[in-house]
Amino acid sequence: MDSQKLSLGFISLAFLFITSSSAEFIIQQVTQGRGTEYNSSYILNENLGVTRVLREERPSSKIVTITSFSVIKGRGEPYESSVFEAAGYKWRLVLYVNGNPNDGGNDHISLYARIEETESLPVGWEVNVDLKLFVYNGKQYKYLTVTDGLVKRYNNAKKEWGYGQLIPQSTFYNTNEGYIEQDIGSFGAEIFIVNPAQQQEKVTFISNPPNNVFTWKILRFSNLEDKFYYSDDFLVEDRYWRLGFNPNGYQGERPRALSIFLYAQGYKANAVVTNTWGAVNLRLKNQRSTNHRQIYSAAWYPIRSGYGVGVNNIILLADLNDASKGYLVNDAIIFEAEMVKVSVTNIVSA
Repeated sequence: MDSQKLSLGFISLAFLFITSSSAEFIIQQVTQGRGTEYNSSYILNENLGVTRVLREERPSSKIVTITSFSVIKGRGEPYESSVFEAAGYKWRLVLYVNGNPNDGGNDHISLYARIEETESLPVGWEVNVDLKLFVYNGKQYKYLTVTDGLVKRYNNAKKEWGYGQLIPQSTFYNTNEGYIEQDIGSFGAEIFIVNPAQQQEKVTFISNPPNNVFTWKILRFSNLEDKFYYSDDFLVEDRYWRLGFNPNGYQGERPRALSIFLYAQGYKANAVVTNTWGAVNLRLKNQRSTNHRQIYSAAWYPIRSGYGVGVNNIILLADLNDASKGYLVNDAIIFEAEMVKVSVTNIVSA
């Protein structure tokens, strides 16, 4: 496989020439600093918690390429890469081409990332890492990504993490598979520090919060125009709300029924701005009895203001205008909103 077919796009190449009685091989090491995206990935196989994925993007932390791989095939001692920096720490890759027998690596390639130069770190240091290790497949122009999804905890007692069974030797050395071509093999690492969150967002649902009933009396109802009318804003917990209606109905219920909607508005000062759960009893009050018209509505209200949820038909206009019913009295109607449950979001310690 020529250098154009490898298409690794290395930023820098360091060549180390080593001669032996049988061949010469070159170890090329590349440290690459750009980020990656996983839009081209797909799952190959998954067992015992280890996931293997092929992706097009190069590893972001380190790449090591070994030419004349057959020279070291079968060697038991590991190859240790040069020191590279990733995520603010110094590292080496440790490669066992014949597998690490102390980590179940018989008949496999083994690969590890070891933290280096820890003398300057504070006493009791610990580094939590999301570690991915890679094997390049030149046939598919993609990297086999190996990870188990677990955070690796580096400390004085454990400075090296990786996979004893990175890839079976039967797969790696099979030229039909594409992991070794023209006697060249390439490996990589991606190291991200996992800093535990110090804060969390906590959503709490408050039942029957204080000041949760809002009453809106509309006078001179018969003089209202065919448009939406809105109440004053009222505050329940962290958010302002308002009622709205059209005296001639809304959508399919025009002009035979009266509608009513609850709208989420802005937030009080210093509130955490997120979606808000609002559960409400919307009522058209009967002014002569307790026979109120009521509907229950509940929804997640988005952050933007003016989003309304309600009902198109809380009462037929014929019933509203029937004086004996008691809903329209002295040309006035009364709406009521009882907020029975709302959500409150706070930022608290994790």
